[in-house]
Amino acid sequence: MPLEDKRGKKQEEIKKEAKAILDKFAKELSKIKNIPESFVERDECRREEKEGKKGDEDFRKTFFENAPSTKNNCVQAERGKWK
Repeated sequence: MPLEDKRGKKQEEIKKEAKAILDKFAKELSKIKNIPESFVERDECRREEKEGKKGDEDFRKTFFENAPSTKNNCVQAERGKWK
């Protein structure tokens, strides 16, 4: 059997299996009764602005020393790379 035929059959099997999983999931979801949504009503939707606290200079210095890269007083880091 040529490689294309094997791959084509495998893809069809995956599609059938995925459809069966989605159908089963949809069937289970349909069993869930309607649950009323709840939410909180507030008079104001934002916090009041206040003066910030003075930062700890020692922490800032150490933080920037440990940073992999800095530019213009900002830390440059890729997600998950700085550990």
